[in-house]
Amino acid sequence: MPSNLAELPSEIYSAILTQVPPDERQQAVLSLSRAIPQSPVPLHHLFECIRLKTSEGVFRLYRRVRGSPEEAGWVKSFALETWTVDADIVVNLASVLTRLRRITLFVGPNFAPEHLEEILKKPREDLLCLSLRFRPYVQKATYYQFLKGAYFDTTLQALARWPSYSLPTLSIVQDPLDPEIARAQRFAQPLVFFHLDVLSKLVCSPCFRSASNFRLRIPSRQVAPFLFNTPRTATALTLLDLSTCHVRSVDVEGLLARFSHLKHLILDGCTIAQGQSHEGDWAAVGKMVALGTVKAAKDREKKLKTWLEGNAARLQTSEGGISQQPVGEQRPGRRIRPGRRGLATATISLRDSPPREAVHVVHHNISVPKIRVLPAAPTICSLSTTLNAHNRDIHTIRTEFQQGWGEGIAQLNAIHRRLYQSWKNGVRVMCISDDQDMEDGFEGLEDIESETLFHDVLCTAPVLCLADSNETNEHAEGCGHAAAIRIWDDAI
Repeated sequence: MPSNLAELPSEIYSAILTQVPPDERQQAVLSLSRAIPQSPVPLHHLFECIRLKTSEGVFRLYRRVRGSPEEAGWVKSFALETWTVDADIVVNLASVLTRLRRITLFVGPNFAPEHLEEILKKPREDLLCLSLRFRPYVQKATYYQFLKGAYFDTTLQALARWPSYSLPTLSIVQDPLDPEIARAQRFAQPLVFFHLDVLSKLVCSPCFRSASNFRLRIPSRQVAPFLFNTPRTATALTLLDLSTCHVRSVDVEGLLARFSHLKHLILDGCTIAQGQSHEGDWAAVGKMVALGTVKAAKDREKKLKTWLEGNAARLQTSEGGISQQPVGEQRPGRRIRPGRRGLATATISLRDSPPREAVHVVHHNISVPKIRVLPAAPTICSLSTTLNAHNRDIHTIRTEFQQGWGEGIAQLNAIHRRLYQSWKNGVRVMCISDDQDMEDGFEGLEDIESETLFHDVLCTAPVLCLADSNETNEHAEGCGHAAAIRIWDDAI
């Protein structure tokens, strides 16, 4: 039985240190090793969570681990929290730290897009969280970056090229420019991202397929349409933070329709809060939030109808007249793709169709089967935003929001009842599959075979939080801010 701390085995020290918060673990190891120099304190805990706040610290760490692959492999979390640093050394350090699970980088004016592209060029299989925070602002006017076309669009392109790894948490934040500094300098600061369509490529990429937490803050830029005007993607996304962006009410509807499992939507400082100071405004917002899945179902119906009509037209052309085969059924001899029960398959492949310029046929009376899509129950649990200026009581606003939500749910249930009658009368009714992100033809759709899916939706209104994420008081219980703090823990 050991009589003092120095005689404890290293496994006991390791078990104790794992109970210490990661940010404090490094200092705890240092204190133990100095207080009990002869004790077998596991030194690998010194390297597990690295947080550097000076340029000198980056150089010292690189000099330490570049010749020691074992110590470099101990580093699981790396945070660079300084705006002035030699970016080339950061690139070299990142190339050595190959087993990282969490990366946080402050990207200041010393960083060029090539630096980040080099860091992210090689996919990282172990990475679970990537946080990039941009502040490229300068004190003196410079046109070097502008003339060079040095925008960080290539950073998002590099991420979009990653294969399908599990990257559940992604944060891309551009710090707003301090208004006082902007007034004093009187010259345009460099942009971080130039073409926002690269966001569409990112959310449709393989690595984003497993993302459950996404924070995207690009001040005053209208980013939402580039996220929801895409094929159905990121079905695992549960938390979305678009604070400081230019987000309109119609964008909220589009986001809720696109991301079918979204639970928390954070819109601090967004334009959705502007002008919402009159009676009835927040009731309209509540109703719109409740009916997000209705928009998703209608959009999917339109795409399916367009696909069926195009299929019928190609079938007429290929057979020289009106086909006797129902559109949407499998043609004899064609291999059936494996999939869920109830999925149909295209009758004619788009790849097999003749060149469009070679066909000069006018089609009349094209008939396609009537297929309806059942709206799902909403999954949203909280909506967080801020009010710039208002003359109404917050409790009144929340009550109005809840009333609007109730009206929306009543309308949703009325749609369910109408579709139930159609289903009983033989109309084909389908639902959007939970785990498929394709929207080509019948892909991602399932036939409804049980009447239980038509039952009334019973769910409470989402939490409406009108406090800024940086405020410590007045947050609504269960709001998205609390969930975001647990995920990122960076006080922004």
